[in-house]
Amino acid sequence: MTSPASVLRAHAIHKAYGRHQVLRGADLDVHAGQLVAVVGENGAGKSTLLKALAGTLPVDCGAVELSGTLGYCPQDPVLNDSLTVDQHLRYFSAAYRLSDPERGEDLIRALGYGRYRTAVVGELSGGTRQKLNLTLALLHDPDVLLLDEPYQGFDWETYLRFWELVDDLRTRGKAIVVITHLVFEQDRFDLLSDLADGRLTPRTGTNITEGSHVSA
Repeated sequence: MTSPASVLRAHAIHKAYGRHQVLRGADLDVHAGQLVAVVGENGAGKSTLLKALAGTLPVDCGAVELSGTLGYCPQDPVLNDSLTVDQHLRYFSAAYRLSDPERGEDLIRALGYGRYRTAVVGELSGGTRQKLNLTLALLHDPDVLLLDEPYQGFDWETYLRFWELVDDLRTRGKAIVVITHLVFEQDRFDLLSDLADGRLTPRTGTNITEGSHVSA
């Protein structure tokens, strides 16, 4: 059987802030249809790694290779508090040059926050802001999705909706990288990799066959 293609690859990533060396040669290889968790303590450099993978942070050494389109969902939503949910969707659709609004409609239904469409973002709860954050990252249906602590602010129903959405993405061959300090359900992931001392180490026994989908 032919292995799925690699869609995101990081090799020997180094990043320091002044004299503080955060990443010391981190390597990561992600394949189409694969769900990967990068796990580490607070301060381990998880967000730094994700920004490097997203191309929003220059690295000191190493290389990141991306095949296809990218969606990036940072831990702190980058939203305009004075705009409504619908206005965010319209502006991002224009930025992505999307003529069909159906993708945004589907994501709002999937995440269950349609009643807030006309609400100003500054008045939304943290969980609803995170839903919009995720919607905007997925609006252009990217091949690779980077998520920084995606469960933050989600209630149980939203948590389950989130995993239904992830399962759909994987079925369609999308790759997802989740950055987190806690993994509640390890068997959902194809690969868990620990970030410690600036390097990534796959957990023994958790590296499922490349491209396989683990049912919840």
